[in-house]
Amino acid sequence: MPTFSYKALQANGAVAEGVLEAPGRPDALRQIEGLGLRPVNISEKAAAASKNGAASAGNFSFKFESKKVSAKALENFTRLLSSLLAAGVPLSRALVILCKEAKTPVVAAKWKEINDQVVDGMSLANAMAKSPETFPRIYVAMVEAGEVGGFLDVVLAQIAEFQSREKDLKSKVITAMTYPCILFCLASIILTALLIFFVPMLQRVFVTLHGSLPLITQMVIGASNFLRSWGIFILIGIVVIVFLLRTWFASEKGRRVWEGFVLRIPMVGGLLAQFAMARFCRMLGTLLGAGVPLVHSLNVARRSIGNQILVDAVGQAIERVQQGGRLGQSLADCKILFSSSAVEMISVAEESGKLDVELVRLAGVTENELNRNLQTTVSFAEPLLLFFIASFIGTIFIGMLLPVLSMSQYIK
Repeated sequence: MPTFSYKALQANGAVAEGVLEAPGRPDALRQIEGLGLRPVNISEKAAAASKNGAASAGNFSFKFESKKVSAKALENFTRLLSSLLAAGVPLSRALVILCKEAKTPVVAAKWKEINDQVVDGMSLANAMAKSPETFPRIYVAMVEAGEVGGFLDVVLAQIAEFQSREKDLKSKVITAMTYPCILFCLASIILTALLIFFVPMLQRVFVTLHGSLPLITQMVIGASNFLRSWGIFILIGIVVIVFLLRTWFASEKGRRVWEGFVLRIPMVGGLLAQFAMARFCRMLGTLLGAGVPLVHSLNVARRSIGNQILVDAVGQAIERVQQGGRLGQSLADCKILFSSSAVEMISVAEESGKLDVELVRLAGVTENELNRNLQTTVSFAEPLLLFFIASFIGTIFIGMLLPVLSMSQYIK
């Protein structure tokens, strides 16, 4: 039977420490409360011992196992927890079930950690906030709103739906860009091989021609010489620049600069704004429909946007709402996210008292439009990439063939 060590408060406020045996953590808590104590901290000693034993006995088996909870495991956790809560299962019992249903020891340990903190009296949102590597900030914010409003099962189902939609969207982008990316990599290899090996071979032939070479041929030969002389330094420079940029973009200032730059990219910026607007509207509509106050719903929904530039823009609208302004009028200045038609629909829904329904409907319309725009963008990017690849390779071949044709005419 597991052994638990505990710290608890006595009736006079003094701290008591001790060790007891219990089938599980809830039973240990009940035993402590039965002694007239208020539990402060409780830890399972047997679990730690067994964990160390398992690590020493099966070190090779788990040596290469990832210590992070995968996105798929988190989505399964969210969806199953929502179903259990909707069926009337208490939160603690639902978390115990999820621990048993976990597929890997890492996932089981994480869910058990959350369960232990909840059993100790911590809210689910605060317990999740202690593991930011597993639960994103927006995830925690939505759970917090669900706990406060008493509709945690609804929010968890919505989170699972968000996760599924984002995964589908990423899958569509990756699938659509796989072929162009493969072409780009192959083309880069072919171009490098042509400039390093093929061009120098013909260059030795051109030396025997006592005449001027065409300008395009001279440019190709110059590029070949430059690449062969400085190629390794260029590669090192690219690696260093990429590392420095990644480090800078990880900072607050760098992230803002990058996010602002991405929003200004033609087509791509519009897609990101549409995606952020759809997430914001769907989350805001869900929270309002569940009875969460408008300002609190706006603050939670704002965190779902992701892009800090857009978050700041919506933040200004929230300040106007807090001062008594209408939501539609307040969002009108955030033109990068909300078009005039969207603002008008929100204003009409606000006046008719159907704001939550209209926001969810608007999110669905925006998501459908986003899918169409994404397909159009990818369909446009693929032939454009092929065009540039063909242009580079064609330029090299033309530059190398022109002197050969001139040579053949001279021979004739």
